[in-house]
Amino acid sequence: MIRDFQPTRRQVLFAGAAAGLAPTPPVSRVAIARARNYDAGIYDTLKALVDKAGGLGAVAKGKTVALKLNLTGNPERFPVKAGLPYRTDPSTVLALCQLLAKAGARRIRILESFFPARQDMALWARYGLDIRAIDNCGTQVEWENTNNLGRGTQYTHLKVPFGGYVFPAYHLNHSYADCDSYVSLSKLKNHWLAGITMTMKNNFGLTPCSLYGSDAGASGNEDPKQERGAVGHNGTRTPPQGVPQELKPESPREPGYRVPRIVVDLCAIRPVDFSVVDGIDTIRGGEGEWNSGVERISPGLLLAGRNQVCVDTVCAAVMSYDPRGVRGTGPFIRGDNTLLLAEAVGLGSADLSKIEIAGLQMKDARMDFGPGPTGKRIGTA
Repeated sequence: MIRDFQPTRRQVLFAGAAAGLAPTPPVSRVAIARARNYDAGIYDTLKALVDKAGGLGAVAKGKTVALKLNLTGNPERFPVKAGLPYRTDPSTVLALCQLLAKAGARRIRILESFFPARQDMALWARYGLDIRAIDNCGTQVEWENTNNLGRGTQYTHLKVPFGGYVFPAYHLNHSYADCDSYVSLSKLKNHWLAGITMTMKNNFGLTPCSLYGSDAGASGNEDPKQERGAVGHNGTRTPPQGVPQELKPESPREPGYRVPRIVVDLCAIRPVDFSVVDGIDTIRGGEGEWNSGVERISPGLLLAGRNQVCVDTVCAAVMSYDPRGVRGTGPFIRGDNTLLLAEAVGLGSADLSKIEIAGLQMKDARMDFGPGPTGKRIGTA
């Protein structure tokens, strides 16, 4: 069974903008802070950062807050181990949950899509998350693996407000609709296809592999074992029956075209209300250990803001990239620029001159992330 999701006023505004009603990308504030490590001081550093970005009161007070982590990479193929810091750091999860609780969140629902697609707290614990401490952050905490129906009984049908680049609508786990606000906690790093991956690319993981995985089949598969390559990246398979099909089956069957556009679709149906991007310790040259040539880098930064496009635009500039760069230029070596695609449909601005930067200034925050993902991809994630 599929439940229709009624769009918010914000989403209706996006739809109007995309329909040609003179969209004006919002001017937004993005805050940058220096943070050298993940020690006990991370709470105070993160608190000062979010305060500079406008605070969490409007996002949290009296609300159910969905918090999407970035635990990328099937851990059955790429076990969680000490080394390359390309997944969400556990200390940032605890600190952000404590801040949301202090800001008045009625409930925090921690979300991610991973394998195996089960509701088992041991699967969360393998990422190094301090489950007990997070559960005692000061408010009710729930955990949901959204790689299938999860704890829900039906998928939620969400229409793309601007009509969609690839699909007109998506079927997602109920948790992305059953919340009052949505927060993203991601890493500052490159991506082999999209060039960069922060807030917006984190939304690619919203699609459940039970419906968008390569082994979903014609009827869906609540125990998926494969990622989204065939349906999402390559378009060589269609979603199951009953799930919205592509708008333009004749469009390029090419990941560099498809992935950035699917990301924008998903950022339109589930806009991020507050973004935190961790650039304390991370990697460059790709999004995970399945990219050859990736290496550890320590920018010592945290970034936060209310608009997903504006936050990622500042992140790109911090990485020493042109946020308005075109395909074929670093870091957009293999894919179209997600920031520009999002700006074109009114989701935010990719123009630094329209974004207020608070805290650490760009000249002090800028870090050389190199030419981008120039190595080979040795697997998929």
